[in-house]
Amino acid sequence: MDDDSGTDTVLAEVADGVGIITLNRPERRNALHAEMYEAVPRLIERFVADPGVGCIMVTGSGTAFCSGGDVAGGASSRAAAGEAPATGPPPGAGPTPDELARQQGRVLAHNARMVELLHHCPKVTLAALPGPAVGAGMSIALATDLRIAARSTTLIPGWGQLGFSGDFGGTWFLTRLVGPSRALEILVDNVAVDAETALALGLVNRVVPDDELRSAALAWARSIAAGPGTAFRYFKENVLQAERLPLSEALPAESERMARSAHTEDHKRAVARWLEEARARRAERE
Repeated sequence: MDDDSGTDTVLAEVADGVGIITLNRPERRNALHAEMYEAVPRLIERFVADPGVGCIMVTGSGTAFCSGGDVAGGASSRAAAGEAPATGPPPGAGPTPDELARQQGRVLAHNARMVELLHHCPKVTLAALPGPAVGAGMSIALATDLRIAARSTTLIPGWGQLGFSGDFGGTWFLTRLVGPSRALEILVDNVAVDAETALALGLVNRVVPDDELRSAALAWARSIAAGPGTAFRYFKENVLQAERLPLSEALPAESERMARSAHTEDHKRAVARWLEEARARRAERE
């Protein structure tokens, strides 16, 4: 079922319990467009609220995931980054450089809220990478809970070569996934991390041949969507808390979620299945 995104730059559909968001500018290698900054968060929130969606998948059209900010887009990319227009107020009449940087930072943080939604939303999120993920595109991929990559995929920071310092949470996610020293090395050296290296570093979870990416990603997402949704939501909450809480604080919260999961229909059905299978195994032995 197609789900209207409100823009041709993003496609959306729900298939077998999977809410699929596709960045759709293949002619620009899915470089970010101003319309995406509103459409993608809106779709994430819509899929989170939809009880028929059990997993959210983000991917890109064509042979790239996302090439980051549209540097070649000129004025549109400058406006999306919160930059002042070239014909602004005369010197002395506008904000100071610090004030302007803060204003631009607020705009950029607003545009980047899709990564916070992907990271914190209660449903499992999955990125399917058909090719390169660069700059903010890499950040979006790393913001998801799980990542499956085509063998031709590369993860490229890209910021340093343009004199930028990173956006869309890329430095935050990279640091938590590979550690501060390795993250800084990748950022400073602008390392192009190929799919197999990304797998070894834990930046992606699975690597598949290019022509199998779509089917493999959908099969994984469907499996997640068909699983015990409440338990998976609690798994995600436990994992996120493990990053910031000591065990003495995380253990009570984990224990309460365990107790709550025992009252779900998913748990009751799973126990019934287990008992039936146990009876069948005993019958075979007798």
